Amino acid sequence: MIEVRPRRLARVCWTATALVVVAFGVLALLLPEGGDDVGVGDQVSFFVFGLLLAAGLVAFTRFRVRADAGGIRVRNVLGERYFPWGVVVSVDLPRGASWAQLELHDDETVALLALQANDGDATIDAVLALRKLLQTAES
Repeated sequence: MIEVRPRRLARVCWTATALVVVAFGVLALLLPEGGDDVGVGDQVSFFVFGLLLAAGLVAFTRFRVRADAGGIRVRNVLGERYFPWGVVVSVDLPRGASWAQLELHDDETVALLALQANDGDATIDAVLALRKLLQTAES
């Protein structure tokens, strides 16, 4: 079984999440309290907005690809999809692309956002391993 998650993207997202939470927390505390314009409710709302932004950043750490002899599961932004190897034509990492992709038998392509080109050799190794599983399934 192969399981791949983006490495560099996850580090960047978690770092940015921490910075957003700290920045919005500090700014919420620095808002003037008790005046006619800004109250405690505004400070709390400002901080909650920062938490929502942080949650949006954390969503980018969910990307994952899991594959075994039966098929491949791809979790991208909106959910997870399963593809048996019988519908997969190829696993590609096109030159200059940001991530790998599956080409399906009906000419559909599916982005493999977990296989980020900026992860370097780890992504290449994962693509080769997925191709090997695909070849084994075709045999």
